[in-house]
Amino acid sequence: MLMNKPSIYLIVLIVIVCCCDRVNADENKSEKPNIIFLLADDLGWTGLSCFGSDLYETPNLDRLAETGMKFTNAYAACTVCSPSRASIMTGMYPARIRLTDFIAGQNRPYAKLRIPNWTTGLNHSYMTIAEALHDDGYQTAHVGKWHLHHAGRDTNEYGPTKHGFDVEIAKPEGTRGYRLKGRVDPSGTSRGQYLTDYLTDQALMFIDDAKESPFFLYFAYHVPHTPIDGRDDLVAKYRKKVSDDAVHKNPEYAAMVSSMDSSVGRLLKRLEQHGIANNTLVIFTSDNGGLTQRYGKNDGFTDNFPLRRGKGSAYEGGVRVPTIMRWPGVTSPGTQCHTPISTIDYYPTLLEVTQSNGSQIHNQNIDGLSLVPLLRNPATSLNRSLFWHYPHYHAGGDSPYGAIRSGPWRLIEFFEDDALELYRLDQDPGEQNNMVETNPATAKELLQKLRSWRKRVAAQMPTPNPDHDPKRAQQVTKRRK
Repeated sequence: MLMNKPSIYLIVLIVIVCCCDRVNADENKSEKPNIIFLLADDLGWTGLSCFGSDLYETPNLDRLAETGMKFTNAYAACTVCSPSRASIMTGMYPARIRLTDFIAGQNRPYAKLRIPNWTTGLNHSYMTIAEALHDDGYQTAHVGKWHLHHAGRDTNEYGPTKHGFDVEIAKPEGTRGYRLKGRVDPSGTSRGQYLTDYLTDQALMFIDDAKESPFFLYFAYHVPHTPIDGRDDLVAKYRKKVSDDAVHKNPEYAAMVSSMDSSVGRLLKRLEQHGIANNTLVIFTSDNGGLTQRYGKNDGFTDNFPLRRGKGSAYEGGVRVPTIMRWPGVTSPGTQCHTPISTIDYYPTLLEVTQSNGSQIHNQNIDGLSLVPLLRNPATSLNRSLFWHYPHYHAGGDSPYGAIRSGPWRLIEFFEDDALELYRLDQDPGEQNNMVETNPATAKELLQKLRSWRKRVAAQMPTPNPDHDPKRAQQVTKRRK
């Protein structure tokens, strides 16, 4: 049967409209890349093979670096976990939001300084990156460790789903360390009984369900935080590889890092299977440096060499972390960026990547800068200083301190005695040569910048402790409420 001309024109018009709608839908989808944010717990700067470990094998993260970009001067916003996690969620310095220690922190009632009355949890007054992306149509999931609940309050009111995440997948109740209750396997080879593997299974199911629309997966690993407890089969593997003259010698710790790397590999493979790898930005980093000592004694867990010290300390080993980003079509494979960046930068970066404007709605004072220019050109300079503020005591660290990195220089101010230390990191990454006396002008300039910044963000300072007792200064009790 022949159709008349109006009917033919109508069909052609419908086809054209449908094609245009399909093209527009595809363009909109391509403009909204998926985001996978992978956060290690207590992983030091040299904690990956591609960052220099002589024991830990991380083939999947190495491949991510080979196909993406390594950041050699990447920092956590704090030397302990909760403040760094808060900086990722808000794009703000921990000092600004007064969440400056791990939750719930320590109390040393007889130390020289009394710590300020800081905020022990992430308040609802801030729009998190998850809320911003959720409002822009993203499906959002938090997997793993949150550690931003308010101490002593109802955790249901301050968990991930109250801060913009559609889904929360946490450690199952009854888990002992990294072993899931009721899934004991005497041989130690079952993946299902090990926490990292279980959480990865759940993350993969989220990707399967969310693959057709833009999603934000925030996977906060528990490893390699204490207790140091690797999967048995992996521990056996690394025991055969330990060398006496190596920097890294702990097979349990190596096994924990290996389980995390296997998890990353499974996630990346699933992206490829669904055909969405080229439209997914993957970020890998850590919340602070590796834990190397407690109460002045080496713990034997790991080593951040050539950096000095580790988690809880004022030095580079406490805050410089391994970081990799891959955004196909934007990052050039196998590139390195040496520009200093911080966890405060991920919030504005993800807003630009996703073309969202969530923070502008709430008019937050974002401290970070978008890293998109660096992803496009790793030689780009951000022309800013980075700051740290830790008015607390920590088992793995020193006295309360503040610090600034400006160009190659890093200045540390210790609050107990106002002592200053100045290091030129491009020549002395291990912070062995204090240059305060030989470069007094630089030290003075950086100290002024540091103190001006503290005033700008209304940073809380410790105060003299009237109960100070040198003999009991290291004594730790429950935190005062």
